[in-house]
Amino acid sequence: MRAIISVVGKDRPGIMALVSTECAKRNVNIVDISQTVLQELFTMIMITELDKNGDEFKEFVDYMKVMGEKEGLSINVMHEDIFNAMHKI
Repeated sequence: MRAIISVVGKDRPGIMALVSTECAKRNVNIVDISQTVLQELFTMIMITELDKNGDEFKEFVDYMKVMGEKEGLSINVMHEDIFNAMHKI
């Protein structure tokens, strides 16, 4: 299954490394990534592939959110189907 991970926060060194390391620890493959810094605001979108059932996916979503909050970041993980449905006209 594919998921979209978005990350927003005050820019500082190591944000991309932090998120990608957590993905690697949980066997989440990063397929595509885009990041930019707007003034002092870091933004990143990742398309990922993961092999997780519903409960494991929910655990991953919750973990990334809590980990992000501890780091002063907003990290959201969304199933690709939900993301696509939200952005259809």
